[in-house]
Amino acid sequence: MLAKAKKAVLESGDWLSAGDIANLAEFTSRNPSSQPNRWKREGRIFAIRHNGSDYFPIYGLDKDAGYRPLPVMAKVLKVFDGKKDGWSLAYWFASVNSYLGGKRPQDLLIAAPSRVVAAAEDEVAGVTHG
Repeated sequence: MLAKAKKAVLESGDWLSAGDIANLAEFTSRNPSSQPNRWKREGRIFAIRHNGSDYFPIYGLDKDAGYRPLPVMAKVLKVFDGKKDGWSLAYWFASVNSYLGGKRPQDLLIAAPSRVVAAAEDEVAGVTHG
């Protein structure tokens, strides 16, 4: 079941390598993973690790701001700090959430960021959604 969930996440098309982000954001190609990894260390975005590489969620980046992390991502990640790893975060963002009216958190990051933060807080409080 876990392997099936990982496969679904990886095949969703929602993930970018640090090099992909560097290209989109027009970072220097000298060390393309530098900036995305800094954001990850700062808690501004998360990554999943697959086959020795980090992949970052495109839904967590603001296209209009040059593919920088959406401010709401840091807030959500702070709520889950120490409670979810990268894969658990990926599953949470991609799963429909009854607190969000059956929508996925990743789909509401721009339209309703405060609702996504509230859904994360609700998740941490121990309420089960499906």
